[in-house]
Amino acid sequence: MTNTLRTPAADPAAAAEFFAAELAFEADPDDVVRDLEAGATAGFRLVETRSPEAFARVRIPGAINLPHWEIDETTTAGWDRDLVYVCYCESFQCNAATKGALKLSRLGFKVKRLAGGITTWQASGYPVEGEGAVAGLHGISCDC
Repeated sequence: MTNTLRTPAADPAAAAEFFAAELAFEADPDDVVRDLEAGATAGFRLVETRSPEAFARVRIPGAINLPHWEIDETTTAGWDRDLVYVCYCESFQCNAATKGALKLSRLGFKVKRLAGGITTWQASGYPVEGEGAVAGLHGISCDC
């Protein structure tokens, strides 16, 4: 038996349920950048969940900054509950986006997490802005 098949594949119905759920929780950077480039941002808002310093260094254009440790009823007062908030942080090795998405969902907001964070975004060649972007520096760090 191969290592790949040592654990059997899931039943197709179970696999379909799992992958549908996964898509409900994550946004693909390619989909997001296509929407941003087309000006089709109605319905969602990008939320950078790292520190203000990290946000100043490099961020996705149009994103807002709310560090995950500051997310509460007060800091989100007035947020549109009809929007989907797409949280992002540094990378797969950082969980600031997960912490932010958890807090926002507990407050009753619809959320997704941007797969791969800003590291994957920038590695894909997608546009960024900020002090580090202007200088040509990556400026990425977890900072959470």
